[in-house]
Amino acid sequence: MYILKSVGVMSIAKVTGLIYGCLGVIFVPFFLVVGLVGTFAGANKSPFAGIFGLIFAVLMPLLYGAMGFVMGAIGAFLYNLIAIRVGGLELELTVPPPGVVAPYPIVPKPFSLA
Repeated sequence: MYILKSVGVMSIAKVTGLIYGCLGVIFVPFFLVVGLVGTFAGANKSPFAGIFGLIFAVLMPLLYGAMGFVMGAIGAFLYNLIAIRVGGLELELTVPPPGVVAPYPIVPKPFSLA
Protein backbone atom coordinates (compact mmCIF):
# COMPACT_ATOMS: atom_id res chain seq x y z
CA MET A 1 0.00 0.00 0.00
CA TYR A 2 1.33 3.42 -0.95
CA ILE A 3 0.24 6.70 0.58
CA LEU A 4 0.01 9.87 -1.49
CA LYS A 5 1.20 12.46 1.01
CA SER A 6 1.64 15.46 -1.27
CA VAL A 7 0.88 16.66 -4.79
CA GLY A 8 2.61 19.30 -6.90
CA VAL A 9 0.42 22.39 -6.76
CA MET A 10 1.66 23.82 -10.06
CA SER A 11 1.42 20.48 -11.89
CA ILE A 12 -2.19 20.03 -10.79
CA ALA A 13 -2.96 23.66 -11.64
CA LYS A 14 -1.52 23.34 -15.17
CA VAL A 15 -3.42 20.14 -15.91
CA THR A 16 -6.76 21.38 -14.60
CA GLY A 17 -6.26 24.71 -16.38
CA LEU A 18 -5.78 22.91 -19.69
CA ILE A 19 -8.74 20.59 -19.08
CA TYR A 20 -11.05 23.49 -18.27
CA GLY A 21 -9.72 25.43 -21.28
CA CYS A 22 -10.66 22.49 -23.51
CA LEU A 23 -14.12 22.43 -21.94
CA GLY A 24 -14.43 26.12 -22.75
CA VAL A 25 -13.63 25.37 -26.40
CA ILE A 26 -16.34 22.70 -26.43
CA PHE A 27 -18.94 25.20 -25.16
CA VAL A 28 -18.03 27.99 -27.62
CA PRO A 29 -20.45 26.89 -30.39
CA PHE A 30 -23.40 27.04 -27.98
CA PHE A 31 -22.59 30.61 -26.98
CA LEU A 32 -22.15 31.60 -30.61
CA VAL A 33 -25.63 30.24 -31.38
CA VAL A 34 -27.08 32.10 -28.39
CA GLY A 35 -25.39 35.29 -29.60
CA LEU A 36 -26.86 34.87 -33.06
CA VAL A 37 -30.33 34.20 -31.67
CA GLY A 38 -29.99 37.30 -29.47
CA THR A 39 -29.05 39.38 -32.49
CA PHE A 40 -32.02 38.28 -34.56
CA ALA A 41 -34.59 38.09 -31.76
CA GLY A 42 -33.98 41.55 -30.35
CA ALA A 43 -36.96 43.89 -30.33
CA ASN A 44 -35.00 46.87 -31.62
CA LYS A 45 -33.03 44.82 -34.20
CA SER A 46 -29.76 46.45 -33.15
CA PRO A 47 -26.72 44.86 -34.82
CA PHE A 48 -24.94 44.94 -31.44
CA ALA A 49 -27.60 42.96 -29.57
CA GLY A 50 -25.70 39.67 -29.76
CA ILE A 51 -22.20 41.09 -29.42
CA PHE A 52 -22.05 40.03 -25.75
CA GLY A 53 -22.56 36.39 -26.73
CA LEU A 54 -19.84 36.64 -29.34
CA ILE A 55 -17.35 38.30 -26.99
CA PHE A 56 -18.10 35.79 -24.24
CA ALA A 57 -17.70 32.89 -26.67
CA VAL A 58 -14.26 34.14 -27.65
CA LEU A 59 -13.19 34.73 -24.04
CA MET A 60 -14.77 31.56 -22.65
CA PRO A 61 -11.82 29.16 -23.17
CA LEU A 62 -9.47 31.68 -21.56
CA LEU A 63 -11.79 32.31 -18.62
CA TYR A 64 -12.46 28.60 -18.07
CA GLY A 65 -8.74 27.83 -18.32
CA ALA A 66 -7.87 30.53 -15.80
CA MET A 67 -10.59 29.37 -13.41
CA GLY A 68 -9.42 25.76 -13.76
CA PHE A 69 -5.83 26.80 -13.06
CA VAL A 70 -6.77 28.75 -9.93
CA MET A 71 -9.18 26.12 -8.62
CA GLY A 72 -6.69 23.32 -9.33
CA ALA A 73 -3.99 25.19 -7.40
CA ILE A 74 -6.35 25.84 -4.48
CA GLY A 75 -7.51 22.22 -4.47
CA ALA A 76 -3.94 20.85 -4.54
CA PHE A 77 -2.88 23.27 -1.80
CA LEU A 78 -5.83 22.22 0.39
CA TYR A 79 -5.09 18.55 -0.29
CA ASN A 80 -1.51 19.04 0.91
CA LEU A 81 -2.72 20.79 4.09
CA ILE A 82 -5.29 18.10 4.84
CA ALA A 83 -3.01 15.18 3.94
CA ILE A 84 -0.49 16.32 6.55
CA ARG A 85 -3.15 15.93 9.24
CA VAL A 86 -5.03 12.82 8.11
CA GLY A 87 -2.33 10.90 6.24
CA GLY A 88 -3.30 11.30 2.59
CA LEU A 89 -4.86 8.90 0.10
CA GLU A 90 -3.95 5.24 0.18
CA LEU A 91 -3.11 3.74 -3.20
CA GLU A 92 -2.65 0.08 -4.02
CA LEU A 93 -0.34 -0.33 -6.98
CA THR A 94 0.54 -3.60 -8.64
CA VAL A 95 3.31 -4.56 -11.01
CA PRO A 96 2.17 -6.93 -13.78
CA PRO A 97 3.99 -10.26 -14.00
CA PRO A 98 6.74 -10.48 -16.63
CA GLY A 99 5.35 -10.95 -20.14
CA VAL A 100 1.92 -9.51 -19.35
CA VAL A 101 1.16 -6.44 -21.46
CA ALA A 102 -1.26 -3.76 -20.34
CA PRO A 103 -4.38 -3.35 -22.53
CA TYR A 104 -3.28 0.20 -23.30
CA PRO A 105 0.15 1.70 -23.99
CA ILE A 106 1.92 2.78 -20.83
CA VAL A 107 4.14 5.22 -22.74
CA PRO A 108 2.29 7.21 -25.40
CA LYS A 109 3.56 6.99 -28.95
CA PRO A 110 5.24 10.12 -30.33
CA PHE A 111 2.82 12.47 -32.06
CA SER A 112 3.44 13.46 -35.63
CA LEU A 113 1.36 15.27 -38.23
CA ALA A 114 2.75 13.18 -41.11
